Amino acid sequence: MIRATISAAALTLSLTAAAHAQTAPTAHTGVKTGTAVKVQTPVAGVNVGVQADANATAKAPVMVGGAPMLPTATIVANASKASNLTTLVKAVQAADLTATLSGPGPFTVFAPTDEAFGRLAPGTLDQLLKPEQKASLTKLLTYHVVAGKLDAAALKSQIEAGGGTATLTTVEGQPLKATLENGALVLTDVGGGKSYVTQYDVEQSNGIVHVVNGVLAPKLG
Repeated sequence: MIRATISAAALTLSLTAAAHAQTAPTAHTGVKTGTAVKVQTPVAGVNVGVQADANATAKAPVMVGGAPMLPTATIVANASKASNLTTLVKAVQAADLTATLSGPGPFTVFAPTDEAFGRLAPGTLDQLLKPEQKASLTKLLTYHVVAGKLDAAALKSQIEAGGGTATLTTVEGQPLKATLENGALVLTDVGGGKSYVTQYDVEQSNGIVHVVNGVLAPKLG
């Protein structure tokens, strides 16, 4: 039997091509925040946008993929319940990162949805999930993680302090650029591919999660 293999360069090319194909969410102003309040203002106004009727919703669980995200549960425990993060959880398990992302952290995770992974070039995800590609998969996943807890307000502050761009150092080591586009938070990878945050500030016991609509691609070579 001939075993299919794929080079790091080919993986990077497939990932980068998919990342460049991302588009902005159709409704920037309906961003869901970790307070379970639909903010009708862009991220730039996140500090004040959640004040309306906050007391009434303070105890309401944040929903991701139809499941309640408990601030007392870890990143992995919460993600495992979300119907739209099943591919991410499977990848975390394949890369043996479950214990790490269940640890104390804190971590900021930009979590691609199943739909985001589905946009990768055909066969790319299957290759990444193979045992021999564990190193590449680990690099890909940890490129979506930043040490520390950065909510939308903190990210906005860094972007403003950077003159419109914040450079985030990922756990993988390569940088991500964070900017605002029509009020939406945009992440740009080292290849120029963009991913948009579609749900902000999902609190975890060991950090915070922002759901994104694209897979970010580091250099795998």
